[in-house]
Amino acid sequence: MTAKSRSNKVAPKILVADDDPCVLRAIADRCARMGFDVETASNGLQALIKAGQHRPDILVIDVHMPEVDGISVLAYLPDTAKKSLRVIVVTGHPGQEIVEKCKGLDASCIGKGHNFWNELEASLTRMYPDMSAAIKQSGARSANIEVRKRPRVLLVDDDIGVKKFFFRRFEKLGAELLYAADGMRGFWMARREEPTAIVSDYCMPNGNAEYLLTRLRSTPETRGIPVIIQSGRRLNEAIKQRLREQICGQPGATRILQKSRDTGELFDALQRLCGFASDLDGELLHR
Repeated sequence: MTAKSRSNKVAPKILVADDDPCVLRAIADRCARMGFDVETASNGLQALIKAGQHRPDILVIDVHMPEVDGISVLAYLPDTAKKSLRVIVVTGHPGQEIVEKCKGLDASCIGKGHNFWNELEASLTRMYPDMSAAIKQSGARSANIEVRKRPRVLLVDDDIGVKKFFFRRFEKLGAELLYAADGMRGFWMARREEPTAIVSDYCMPNGNAEYLLTRLRSTPETRGIPVIIQSGRRLNEAIKQRLREQICGQPGATRILQKSRDTGELFDALQRLCGFASDLDGELLHR
């Protein structure tokens, strides 16, 4: 192949789908440096739509995602989209059932964790051996970027009782919980840790929920993180409207909830946003 023909060669298209913004960006950036034409999706429904629109050559997709889980995305794809599609499934919980399910769908399976980058590099090299040099060279900047196994939720609330309750519940869900006692510290923690979602009290010292939303939406690293607002007192419609309004072109609060002993509605919303693994495995594997 001549130098001119190599330069005119069309880059393979890759669609990366993951609801964790930190992981999504890390994989997308790494694949772009490898020489792939990269498109991203932040949930399963978006992955389905973009797979039909962009017709990728490779799909790198997380299993546990809101809206539609990764395994179901593969099942729902039309045959025309599946025809030449190569699939890499990534998961923080690579149990035997998921591995077998991937085999049945002719998909590779990679566990999130310390060996993730090596396994991704090996899988892509097998698919595109002519890109092996670029794939290998791309790793210098990504080797130390964490590909975390569990969704990460930030709780912003000055009530210690709420903090204790959430930590107990999140241990059972297999998710990671971060905590900040006010809006100002919540913003800086969100910027540093890039959580999958944020649950914030409305009324707090050093920055209430409106302050937090404004800071989050005006900062590139945090502008897309979904935020659920909960309050111990009833908020009037004017306040709710302000919380829902767009800021810097980004949506306001995802949900506004009344604090209650019955947290079913809150955790249902978090399940949709974060795709917790604990209650999802049996459902997605036995359809």
